Order: sequence, then C-alpha cells, then structure tokens
Amino acid sequence: MTPNRLLWLCFWLLSASSALAAGISVRDDTGATVSLAQPAQRIVTLSPHLAETVFAAGAGGQIVGTVDYSNYPEAARRIPRVGGYSRFDLEAVVALKPDLIIAWEGGNAPAHLQKLRRLGLPVYLSQINRLEDIASEIERIGALAGTRQSADTAARTFRQRLADLQARYAGRPVVRTFYEVWHQPLKTIGGQQFISSVIRLCGGENVFGTLTATAPDVTVEAVLAANPEAIIASGMGEARPEWLDDWQARPGLLAAQRKNLFFIPPDLIQRHTPRLLDGAERLCQHLETARSRRPAAGNRE
Repeated sequence: MTPNRLLWLCFWLLSASSALAAGISVRDDTGATVSLAQPAQRIVTLSPHLAETVFAAGAGGQIVGTVDYSNYPEAARRIPRVGGYSRFDLEAVVALKPDLIIAWEGGNAPAHLQKLRRLGLPVYLSQINRLEDIASEIERIGALAGTRQSADTAARTFRQRLADLQARYAGRPVVRTFYEVWHQPLKTIGGQQFISSVIRLCGGENVFGTLTATAPDVTVEAVLAANPEAIIASGMGEARPEWLDDWQARPGLLAAQRKNLFFIPPDLIQRHTPRLLDGAERLCQHLETARSRRPAAGNRE
C-alpha cells in the first residue's frame, strides 16, 4: 500500500470513528438535547399523533409499542399497546426494551416520564404549538430514527402545502369563528392552541383568542355575547355530532342565522400531524362558505 493510500485510509477510519462517537443529537420541543449512539430501532410512542408522525418520517416499522387510539395509518392499528396516553403502563413500556421514547408534553404525566428517564431511557418530548413546527418535528424524528431522507421529503411536502394555503387565503375577509371542542362542559381553544393558528391561516379570528388556557371552559352566554359568524366543531369521531345543531335554537346567533355550523373530523384537526393540513383545507373551505353567505353589503371589504 502506498504512503498516500495508507494516509487516506487512516483519515477515513478516524473520520468514521469520530462520526460513530458523536452519534445523533437533536433538540426536542422543550429545548432538551436527546442523544443516541445510533439510529433508534425500537421506538415507543406515547400519543396517537406521535405514532402517526413517526410513520410520516418513514420510521413506522421501528415502532414496537404505542398507546390506545393510534389508528393511522392502518399499520398503526397492529402495534402493541402500552395503555392510554394519560395513563400508560410503565412496566409494559420498559418490557419492550425501547431505545427511544417519543412522548407528549401536553398529555403524558411528567412523573411517569421522569421515571423512564431515571431508567436510562432516552425520551424525546414533543409539544407543537405552531403549524410550522410539524415539519421540523418530522425532520428531527427522521434524524433520530435514521430515516432522514424520507423525513426530509415529507417535511418539504408539508411546507409546500402550507405555503400554498397561506398564499390562497392571505387577505381574505375575516370570519369571527368559535371552535367547539365539546358541548358538556362547553369547551373551546385559547389563542395559543395550534388550532387557532389554523383559523388564522384561513382568514378567521378565534372569538376566544384572548384566553391563555389551551382548552378553556366557556359558557353559552359568552358564546352568544361573542356572536361568531361561524361555529366549527370536532366531536369524538367521523360523524357530525348531534349537539352541533343545538345552536340552531339560538336564532339571535349569527352563525345559526346563516347556517354556518360546520364539522371537521377530530383526527384531521386535533392531531399535530401532516394530516392537519387536510383539516386546514376543510376549515378554510368552511370559512369561504361563511363568506359566501354574507348579504351583498357584507361582502365589501
């Protein structure tokens, strides 16, 4: 072997060793650094939306455990369960021998996550509050799982779809909107909740956007006082909830007068996943319908 070739081989070996020693490091949504010696091959996701995001990042086949209601894509239904997101089984998680746990700050119990960390298990903590963050989350999960190419493609697609929606609905007349999460108790979303971002994207205004709580309770009287032009509800499944049409009994309510009572399946609007843009498209279309139902004078900007 020539001296030059030997020198090149030594350089390559040193570079490879340094890369291996460096491993993989990303920051989660809390700013904490999650480090792995090698790409994760045994992933446990502790929320349905996180399982869906891992699939979007091209690493669905590496999920060995998830929680109840992880139902998309179809392959997610066949993954072993470790309980629900709010009360998962710690022993079941540990028994799966995960090399990465992807958790939800807004839904998983902090004490349970701390126990997993004490056992030396890497925990990536997710908390998305902006639409833009979904793409970067896909990229970070792809880095941790070693599926960067698939993840980067999915992230680019998401960003392009988002940009197209932003361009399409920029400058549209504002529609004052009430988002109804549930009817008893009557729950809505605060201004920092990510669905408020979807409403703004579509040219709407959350009538309870000044509230700081994520999912505050409100009263019927407060809704009537806010007098939204459109009401959008999610409910619990694929079917339009019967209670949405209860607002028709309030003839003084603008949304009821104009029949602007709309439904979006919760999986499309309440999960921080790429499918959120499917829900956003529906919400934007609903607000366009509300605009089309304005009296002629009301269409003037």
